[in-house]
Amino acid sequence: MSSETNARTDQATRVQALLDRYDTPDACAAQLLCDDHPAEAVAFTVIEADLSSTDLTFGDLRDQSTRFAAALADLSVEPGDYVATLMGKSADLVVALLGIWRRGAVHVPLFTAFAPPAIGFRLQASGAKVVVADADQVAKLVPSEDIPADAPWQVVVAGGDTAAGLNFNELLTAHNADDPRGEAVAVGANGGLVQLFTSGTTGTPKGVPVPVRALASFHAYLEFGLDVRNDDVFWNAADPGWAYGLYYALLAPMAAGVRSLLLHAGFSAPLTWQVMEQFGVTNFAAAPTVYRSLRADKTPVPQSVSLRRASSAGEPLTPDVVAWSEQTLGAVVRDQYGQTEHGMFIVNAWADGLREDVPAGSMGKPLPGWSCAVLSEDSDVLAAPGVPGRVAIDTHASPLLWFTGYVDAPEKTAQRFTADGRWYLTGDAGQVDEDGFFFFSARDDDVIIMAGYRIGPFDVESVLVMHDDVVEAAVVGMPDELRGEVLEAFVVVREGAEATDELAAELQQLVKRKFAAHAYPRTVHFVPHLPKTPSGKVQRYILRQG
Repeated sequence: MSSETNARTDQATRVQALLDRYDTPDACAAQLLCDDHPAEAVAFTVIEADLSSTDLTFGDLRDQSTRFAAALADLSVEPGDYVATLMGKSADLVVALLGIWRRGAVHVPLFTAFAPPAIGFRLQASGAKVVVADADQVAKLVPSEDIPADAPWQVVVAGGDTAAGLNFNELLTAHNADDPRGEAVAVGANGGLVQLFTSGTTGTPKGVPVPVRALASFHAYLEFGLDVRNDDVFWNAADPGWAYGLYYALLAPMAAGVRSLLLHAGFSAPLTWQVMEQFGVTNFAAAPTVYRSLRADKTPVPQSVSLRRASSAGEPLTPDVVAWSEQTLGAVVRDQYGQTEHGMFIVNAWADGLREDVPAGSMGKPLPGWSCAVLSEDSDVLAAPGVPGRVAIDTHASPLLWFTGYVDAPEKTAQRFTADGRWYLTGDAGQVDEDGFFFFSARDDDVIIMAGYRIGPFDVESVLVMHDDVVEAAVVGMPDELRGEVLEAFVVVREGAEATDELAAELQQLVKRKFAAHAYPRTVHFVPHLPKTPSGKVQRYILRQG
């Protein structure tokens, strides 16, 4: 038996072991994420903006979350009810989440950058009974045209003034760690864990129910994709208000019982470098925007920064960032691909037995537990290697698949599956080469068809950001009477650079030279920023709307 065959057998065995742990009729989230681990083991090191830090052990979390679960019972929250959080990356957030799950309730994450319309939409769509909000977020819950005056949810305020609701810390103090109402409730593998919403790259967000058994997939990615080891100092800088942060900065590390860093502060490049240096980060994951910001920052990079692993998710990495990471971080940042509906499933994996040299621009290969393919653009048959098509998941051969449909949206759900149910359609266009490496092209909705040519915006965007004066770029198709569509570019220039007609012409010529003569943007718009989802994905549909 070859070493490659042995590795595949070991991977399949590990996938089955994870399913055996998480996919059970009596699965209990609080037990799996907290109580099963040694009480003295550190779950999180919470770091403040001044670089002071506090270690949270699993024993601490069990004690505090039991108190909060009992408090939720007093607030009439029953197993299966929905509880939202509008909180930053803090110790209080982790306690709140584990208390929600200990009660058997379902967590509804609200990103702290959301404005009242997005918050109100998610609260009403989920039917949340309670909202736990940081004190600096409570103003967003005041009655308005987006927040009803007779809102059915109760507000619990963490870390500050309680004028607008109950006090989180007082609720913890008022309940005992041995309160029987705080005992962990088992909801089973198919029971609700999280109610997320799609990131809204193409319009109104859709509700995504995440069951407890999804923890098997999250845990697998931590091991196979990120190669997080017990001796790593792991930091996923993504915000837990969106999928990559919630799944892999909080859930996966707790499931695996490995220590993780949690920065209770807003992002800044200098602070990121300081955290890496002071805490000796060895395994780092973040959105592409973070890497782009670090690259653009003028702060001297600490010499002690040397990562063993670096990973990115959200949108494809441009070649300039990949080249920079190898020189600066000590590890080439690897692109990873996934969706709110599944977590990560096609990645440039870091783990031994899966790690390969990455072809330029590839998002990798399917992880163990997943089987994927590229289907033809106009029929449900496999596309030939190198031929563009629709990226799809084989539902019959993907044991880690957990998504079954959107909340109360059967038509939207049906659009995601082929008629026979065999394939889940990601809504992304791409291709696969003869070696099995996948390449992202665009969201189906974002593909530009100009004079019969199909053009993926990412290909053009990758060239535009090669220019020294460009920080970010997005390309969309606009209606054109002659060609059907033409390309228009929206460009953010670096600080100190001038947005001139000369620069626009330089960018057009750059695309002609580096990509294709026909695929240059006919118009270049200089903008202060690009519209994005909480996860950092560019909302091209907003740009198309003008």
